[in-house]
Amino acid sequence: MVKGRGAWLVLALSLVFLPCALAQQKGASTERSLFDAVNRERRQQGLPALKWDDALAGAAHKHAVQMAEQNSLSHQFAGEASLPARVAQAGVRHSWLAENIAQGTSAGDIHEQFMKSTAHRGNILDSDMDAVGIGVAQADGKWFAVEDFCKTK
Repeated sequence: MVKGRGAWLVLALSLVFLPCALAQQKGASTERSLFDAVNRERRQQGLPALKWDDALAGAAHKHAVQMAEQNSLSHQFAGEASLPARVAQAGVRHSWLAENIAQGTSAGDIHEQFMKSTAHRGNILDSDMDAVGIGVAQADGKWFAVEDFCKTK
């Protein structure tokens, strides 16, 4: 009898935690795809690849979650810290910052939007930038993506 309850508990916990783990894995895969796409574009233009910055990615992820919760795109929501403050809170020392935000159905869709936008494309191909952190969050089948670029000190 105890064995049966234990099995049901394991099954119930699996039903709760497995989707979360799969969503995190898919999110990491989407972030990696965006990172690879950014550096592919930079290489095609003869620019050096950007380094991945975990602290910058953490700040980007928090903002992506905020956008997903609001179901809206914005560089700053009411009550939320500004980009420079978010990055500083994450411990990133920088001399220059830029941010791309978008909503799409896949990493490819989001990257295509960025490259069609003069401002977003400019951030990706900015020769002064040397690091990037990318965060994504999913809501209602849509990905909310944030690419935070910086020139590190």
